Amino acid sequence: MTETFFAPKSLTDIDWTAWQAKDPATLTFVIKNKKILLIRKKRGLGAGKINGPGGRQEPGETRLECAVREVQEELCITPLNMQYRGECRFQFVDGYSIHVHLFTATDYEGTPTETDEAIPLWFNLDAIPYEEMWEDDKVWLPLMLQGKACSGRYLFDNDTMLDYQLE
Repeated sequence: MTETFFAPKSLTDIDWTAWQAKDPATLTFVIKNKKILLIRKKRGLGAGKINGPGGRQEPGETRLECAVREVQEELCITPLNMQYRGECRFQFVDGYSIHVHLFTATDYEGTPTETDEAIPLWFNLDAIPYEEMWEDDKVWLPLMLQGKACSGRYLFDNDTMLDYQLE
C-alpha cells in the first residue's frame, strides 16, 4: 500500500506530536568582533542563498559533531566555544522535512576559505542580508543574536514561507 502525502497549507494541518523529520541537521553561526560569518551556498538545499554553514547529521554523529564537521567541510575552519541555541522544524509542502539544530561559536581556528559548497561572507550584525536568506531567518536569527533560545516550526512551499510559529 502506498502512503499518500497531504500537502499542508498551514501549521495546523500537521500533527506535530507525530512529526518526524526526514533529515536531522545543524546550522552554525560564528559571531566575532560584532560580525557574523555566513556563507553563500553553492549547491544543495538553498543553493544561491546566504545562510550559516551546516548540513545533515550523519548516523552515529552527535549534533555538536555534525555542526563542527559541517563548518570544517564548508569553510575549512574549526568553530570554537560552541553553544547550542535552539531548533527549527521545517516542513515543505512537497513532503520533505528537516529538523535543524542551531549553534553559535565565538571563535574559530583556521582561515575561512571558499569550497565547492560555500563562499564565506562576513557581515556586521546590523547589516545581515535577510533579503538574500531563507524567509524564516528574519524571524528567529535576531532573537538568537540577542542571546535568546530559538524554537520554531515553519511551513514552506519551495522558497516561500506559508506559516510559522515561535515556541
